[in-house]
Amino acid sequence: MKLVIFGSTGSIGHQLVVQALEQEHTVTAFARNPAKLEIEHANLTAVQGDALDSASVEKAVDGQDAVLCSLGAGAKGTIRSEGTRNIVRAMEKAGVSRFICQSTLGVGNSRANLNFFWKHIMFGLLLRRAYADHVSQEDYVKKSRLDWTIVRPGAFTDGNRTGVYRHGFPSTDKTIKGKISRADVADFMLKQLTDRTYLHETPGLSY
Repeated sequence: MKLVIFGSTGSIGHQLVVQALEQEHTVTAFARNPAKLEIEHANLTAVQGDALDSASVEKAVDGQDAVLCSLGAGAKGTIRSEGTRNIVRAMEKAGVSRFICQSTLGVGNSRANLNFFWKHIMFGLLLRRAYADHVSQEDYVKKSRLDWTIVRPGAFTDGNRTGVYRHGFPSTDKTIKGKISRADVADFMLKQLTDRTYLHETPGLSY
């Protein structure tokens, strides 16, 4: 498939690029500083741009088969939500429908999956702005006309890609570990390109 990956130099985005190329997709990696990719491949095109600039987003989306988004801004800003809004608009304009968007476990009904520390200390205090940004991001996606899937992973680890993890568990499930490797997040997101089980759904992702 022809894919464009937003947030391609981030920890999840980089894994998406690497794994998509391994799967022989044709990849457009969209980033403010493409040099950070440090990947060279015949099927890779690095595009410099800002997700907050609608014109550059539209140019990158045009002609793609699907879009993957792993935008991040640390604990600050509204890059996730505003950037995602530009992506949604560009996709609707270009007629590109399949959208896989990375959010976080804890948004919406998955808040019940969180333990006290993550619910009240991390997202309640330390990462409050980042959490609000994810909430707005999901809202833009859900209101779109796209064939979307919002992936909600637990806390990231640096482990290897295992392909063995839990997904789509109910919000009442307290047995999840609440963590997953970045490589497995990318693995699951790419699997959604050909699996429509979670079309218009928000599966959680965790060990």
